[in-house]
Amino acid sequence: MKGFTIAAVALALVATPAHAQLNSKRHAGDEQKKSDPARPKVDEKAYKAALERIPEPKEKYDPWGAARPGDAAKKSK
Repeated sequence: MKGFTIAAVALALVATPAHAQLNSKRHAGDEQKKSDPARPKVDEKAYKAALERIPEPKEKYDPWGAARPGDAAKKSK
């Protein structure tokens, strides 16, 4: 009987993640969002005009600038 209980618990532990992946209720509202007539339409002209108003940076952005010292990189070049 003890072996059966251990097997049942092991099966339940294996089946729980599979059940979570097959849950389709989570995505039930996605179709409504796509066809919702109340959503505002994107105005391409206004979007492009807003992008043009963003000023160009004077210096190139260095995402690793804080991770390495700036003076040592400039001296090695």
